Amino acid sequence: MAKRKLKIRDLTLRDGQQSLFATRLSQKEIDKLLPFYKDAGFYIMEVWGGAVPDSVMRYLDESPWNRLRSVAKVMEGKSLLSALSRGRNLFGYKPYPNSVLEGFYKEAIKNGLNVMRIFDALNDIDNVRDSIIMINKLGGIADGAVCYTVDPKPEAPAPAPVEKKGFFGKLFGKKAEAAPAPEPEKIFTTDYFVKKAVEMEKIGAKIITLKDMAGLVTPSRAAEIISALKANVKVPVDFHTHCTPGYGLASSIMAIINGVDILDTNVWWFAGGSAAPAIELIYVFAQKLDVEIEANMEAVGKIRTQLLEARKSLKAFDLNADKMPKPFDPLKDKLPANVEADVDRAIAAAKAGNYEELLDACHAVEQYFGFPKPNELVKTAEVPGGMYSNMVAQLKALNASDLLDDAMRLIPMVRRDAGLVPLVTPTSQIVGSQAVNVALDRRKGNADYTLTNNEFTALVKGEYGKTPVPVKPEFRQKITGSPQEKPYDVSSYKTPENPTVPEYGNVKLATNPEEMLLLELLPNVAKTFLKNRRKEEFEAAKPAEEKVVVEEKVDDGPVTGPTIKAAMPGKIIEVNVKKGDTVKKGQVVAILEAMKMENDVQAEKDGKVKRVFIKPDQAVNVDEVLIEFE
Repeated sequence: MAKRKLKIRDLTLRDGQQSLFATRLSQKEIDKLLPFYKDAGFYIMEVWGGAVPDSVMRYLDESPWNRLRSVAKVMEGKSLLSALSRGRNLFGYKPYPNSVLEGFYKEAIKNGLNVMRIFDALNDIDNVRDSIIMINKLGGIADGAVCYTVDPKPEAPAPAPVEKKGFFGKLFGKKAEAAPAPEPEKIFTTDYFVKKAVEMEKIGAKIITLKDMAGLVTPSRAAEIISALKANVKVPVDFHTHCTPGYGLASSIMAIINGVDILDTNVWWFAGGSAAPAIELIYVFAQKLDVEIEANMEAVGKIRTQLLEARKSLKAFDLNADKMPKPFDPLKDKLPANVEADVDRAIAAAKAGNYEELLDACHAVEQYFGFPKPNELVKTAEVPGGMYSNMVAQLKALNASDLLDDAMRLIPMVRRDAGLVPLVTPTSQIVGSQAVNVALDRRKGNADYTLTNNEFTALVKGEYGKTPVPVKPEFRQKITGSPQEKPYDVSSYKTPENPTVPEYGNVKLATNPEEMLLLELLPNVAKTFLKNRRKEEFEAAKPAEEKVVVEEKVDDGPVTGPTIKAAMPGKIIEVNVKKGDTVKKGQVVAILEAMKMENDVQAEKDGKVKRVFIKPDQAVNVDEVLIEFE
């Protein structure tokens, strides 16, 4: 009897580096890896989308389009190339009209993309419908992803009151029976995920993925949901998870046992922790389960060798740089007897449905190899690994690392208030950034939600779509000024201006359709990236000509008038006033970007601008003076 086969989607070059190293893997390092990927035989390679278009421009000053083209050119169709799309949010942080979606999908497929994995952070089917239809129409493969999340933990009941009957009753009073807390309604049941998958298949999804971005699928839930998906959809089923809270390896084993068609993995040095399981460990377990991994493990070994050097280049973003896993080649290295016994113990427990034993055995295997232990903080806060690593990297860059623990503890509260949204980009960024804002509020003695970012306001308003549970009208009133839900109106979308850049020869900022798409998707990031390109071209054309820029000096005398200060650390992306301007209370005088979210800086009272201390792209700290009034 022929072995059952398991297809592999390799995540190393997109989700792996995003989860572990804040999406800082450069094109130079990727180019070194690609020749070895040609022979690896992966069914799919995830190489684009997600945070890549933003991050490669924002942090690496590289072109997202060049990244996709370079991979497609070397791979020559040997593996299907996939990207991650946030549906109506595409690769950005707000809803976009179909013209922007279709423009990106068309260019991506033209430049070598095959599979587009499409999800919506709210699991709102209306937000993925058009993307699935477009991808199929343009000749791509639409992969419909259902985002896994969990119901909130029941709130602890209030302490039972003490019966007070007379003096001794007060001293020795017996506690009255506390009324048991009502069992909260279960929202995220197996039926909930299956219904979403069936709807996506009807629209045209050619693959269905259970997307467990936070690694919260336990082994028992993996068994339930994967078997239910296999029974209810006809297209291949893919399982995507992370190891952050400690379930990833065990749940992947249960997915294999329950018939999953495609499994998402990373190569050794980019695996484990807040990323997906290592293909090398999956290979060991698959051998024992008599399942054939459809990948060339010798070629994977060559990738692994080169990947170690790539990881070393990312040391500044590596939370485990000083405690990396032990090297391991499953084709050459014999497992020690005790580790072999743990592998056998895990498989026996999996087949018997003994999930505690399965987890214990898998943790023992991972501990032997030196993969990170389950992250209890992440497990409690129920956040994705990529969200966690990005919060760490961005707070570090803003000199605000001490806010991390407070913000993580606040995430469950912010998530409930916003309609119990699953935490996956962009909602993970929105909720994470807002949790930082609430942490700042509490440190300053302010009421919660005194600071709100623009995207959180839009989410609560209803502009991102229907949340899994309705936002309470009184909370919506507090955040948006109205209790009414107001969906996003794509007809009101305005194409960003493509300005002329006078300092670089009066050329347009975006010079071709690809660049214009970047400007439409991520205007603030793309402006800086495209200005750098125009500057390079201008200087290359006129190497001897030097332009002297005279900057207006700001009076550095003492601040004596009323001021506007930075409420949080971040970067100024827009300044809307100048010296001498008269402003009204509530007027937006600047926009501050913190943790990739935009925050309006508003005037607290009417006044006349005396001095402006900021300019675009300037980093500012908490309580730094931005504007002074007369």
